[in-house]
Amino acid sequence: MVPPRSRTPARAPSRQGPSGSVRIIGGRWRGSKLPVPSSPGLRPTSDRARETLFNWLQPMLAGARVLDLFAGSGALGLEALSRGAREALLVERDPALADALRGSCARLGAGEAATVLRADALELLRAPVHGRFDLVFVDPPFEAGLWQEALARLDPWLSADAWLYLESPRDLEVEAGGWSLHRQAASRDARHTLLRRAQDP
Repeated sequence: MVPPRSRTPARAPSRQGPSGSVRIIGGRWRGSKLPVPSSPGLRPTSDRARETLFNWLQPMLAGARVLDLFAGSGALGLEALSRGAREALLVERDPALADALRGSCARLGAGEAATVLRADALELLRAPVHGRFDLVFVDPPFEAGLWQEALARLDPWLSADAWLYLESPRDLEVEAGGWSLHRQAASRDARHTLLRRAQDP
């Protein structure tokens, strides 16, 4: 299923420079490179930020189902698989980026553990769910301001004790009702926030 073309604005210009690739930092695919095709504003999460994030996440990754809503290079979703997640759904609306993601999954031998879906993330969240997910990555184009819309539609897709990672501009703290802050850090250009689904007392 390919939802209608989104009205989402172009991705914010990258401040990291055109590296051409990012690498998987840990796990069974450690050191493997993922191509970063030329795409306006594509902004992969930095190696240092991903290393910090996955140190936070490591205790919960084994067997987790992962949803990477704005997958881009796939660095977040594929890193999770490399470190023990059971499966990942990688959602990317740009055709060239989706094709590159499929190529990366094939080279890594990800098999049925990784599914690449060419779709608009917000349109997908309106559709019937693909099961419940234990970990969701929400790292949209910064200029598009899609965090609140995505969060508003996530609930049916989540397991009871789901985790949520948000990446946003350094000076923007995304409001996330129903979530408890677990860890937060900031890099030069971004804020990195990891939350857990709030539990009823």
